[in-house]
Amino acid sequence: MEYPLISEYREAILSAEDNFNELSSLRPVLDSNGNPVMSSGNFAVVFKMRDEKDGKLYAVKCFIKEQEGRNESYRKIADELDGISSSYLVSMRYIENELFVDTAQCECEEFPVVLMEWVDGEPLDAYLKRNIDDRYELEMLSYRFNRMAAWLLTQPFAHGDLKPDNILVREAGSLVLVDYDGMFVPSMKGELAREVGSPDYRHPSRTDKDLNERIDDFSIAVIALSLKAISLKPELRGTSTTDTLLFTERDFCDPSSSVMLKEIQTLIANKELSLLLGTFLIAIAQNSLELLSFKTFVTEKPEKSQIVEIDKVDTSVTKEDIENGIKDEFGVIYSKDGKRLLKCRRELELLNYNIKDGTIIICDSAFDNHLFLKSVSIPSSVTTIGAGAFECCRSLQNINLPDSVKTLGHNPFARCELLHLSVAEKSSYTFIDGLLIDSKGLLVSCLNHSSMISIPSSVRTIGICAFEDCSSLESVSISSSVTTIGNCAFMDCSSLESVSISSSVTTIGDCAFGGCTSLQSMNIPPSVTTIGDVAFCGCLSLQSVNIPSSVTTIGDSAFYSCLSLQSVNIPSSVTTIGNFAFYSCLSLQSVNIPSSVTTIGSSAFADCKSLKSIILHDSLRVDEKNVFPSNCKIIRRK
Repeated sequence: MEYPLISEYREAILSAEDNFNELSSLRPVLDSNGNPVMSSGNFAVVFKMRDEKDGKLYAVKCFIKEQEGRNESYRKIADELDGISSSYLVSMRYIENELFVDTAQCECEEFPVVLMEWVDGEPLDAYLKRNIDDRYELEMLSYRFNRMAAWLLTQPFAHGDLKPDNILVREAGSLVLVDYDGMFVPSMKGELAREVGSPDYRHPSRTDKDLNERIDDFSIAVIALSLKAISLKPELRGTSTTDTLLFTERDFCDPSSSVMLKEIQTLIANKELSLLLGTFLIAIAQNSLELLSFKTFVTEKPEKSQIVEIDKVDTSVTKEDIENGIKDEFGVIYSKDGKRLLKCRRELELLNYNIKDGTIIICDSAFDNHLFLKSVSIPSSVTTIGAGAFECCRSLQNINLPDSVKTLGHNPFARCELLHLSVAEKSSYTFIDGLLIDSKGLLVSCLNHSSMISIPSSVRTIGICAFEDCSSLESVSISSSVTTIGNCAFMDCSSLESVSISSSVTTIGDCAFGGCTSLQSMNIPPSVTTIGDVAFCGCLSLQSVNIPSSVTTIGDSAFYSCLSLQSVNIPSSVTTIGNFAFYSCLSLQSVNIPSSVTTIGSSAFADCKSLKSIILHDSLRVDEKNVFPSNCKIIRRK
């Protein structure tokens, strides 16, 4: 059976009152641009809906691809869940022939939907990332997952695709399971599974013949061990080379060679972790936790008073701070308690300066643009150096980073061309080939002034502004260990011509390559889903760019003023093109906008004077005069 396109479902949902049968009181929730709030995957698209009768929110899932046996499976799952009351699950209904869709894909006009409660929550992995510096929240997340695991192990059904994406954390911290496509319920006994779970969370021997109440056991063991290990040692999350919590499929296939397992074994003194590690090893050997009691996961609730919080240090400086500060004999301003160095004014004719002992924080931009400073002595009392603290100190030659420093802000040594940086032996930071890298794999700052740089395998993230204005850099090779290119990472690298990005990179941040005026081509790897705002803005020499089919969003002003860009092929995965995305691309002559695109922002192609015609899908609604140049012919096709 063929199913409608996402764009066709969108049009049907916009007129929900006319196109739903039983659910005619539902209305789509719209975003700020007047488009339905929606998300899509391989087999379905989900719309956020509000019931006009009582104001309740729902998720309506509509299918875009056929899966054998799906209809009957959903009926069985809905019947099973109808008799279960649990905060870990949401109610669902499968409704045949519910939504009328005017589609050119097949002769059918009415299609099934799945109706579920809408859950306001954050995926577990996103919640973990946001709270990585909060030890109490990490402990509580581990505790809450273990409680849910204990409950799941006693049930006659299984979720079937247990992974962080399918576990939402509500505002109050409670957990709820979503996406029941791969679920097992007792009435399915003897059937083959339609899905076998995600490779990094399933047992390596699992096949479609494994469809029973035990298919979650291995995933439970993996996630439980990962969360507990991260709560004890958060930096483990930074050493993971993928988007998984800690482990990959490779660790399960050959656990004796797993570097991550060796790291976790160093924490075995913790009783809970020791127990969960044993559970994990049993799950690998047995592909089941049938030998264990669910009570294994009934762990003790953490007490906040017993957990030492990781300090969240404020390195910013206000005008009031300066006015109330105290100047030392050289004119350098400190806070009244002497713990924060606020500002060394650039006009002070200091050649060498010893920061006062007892100083804990060197604040943001404390020494920026100082004309005369050649050396600075940092005492062992300092734990934090703020963003851009020594930026543009072009005469600065010597700094020793003591091992007391645990936190560095964004690129504190930017544009210090003469600086020789030395790092204490027991420091949290390493200095490799002119690159300053922290223990979590964050590349903080580049002091390498060569024309060619290879990012070492110890780097996981290229930090904010890490290479900003490295004017001598012509070529950079980014290793397969890197997953994130941060905001402004290579901004204003005016000589940069060549960038090799590995397929491990999933995120290209805002303004990541903005102002790289010599960059001529860019091959974005198929792992990237979002091109950030202003990502390639002002890349005047950029002639070609490969946008892979993994990308769903092209951010605001992403290719603003790329004067040499001649053609762009936008893949059918893209749903959103941001405001001013291709504004003033004067050489742009052709662009393909697929039917998947539901939103084109204001002035997205304005001032593209060479763009004479463009083909749009008939269902796409845009303010043509505002989005495209006045001389551009708009051709509509179904």
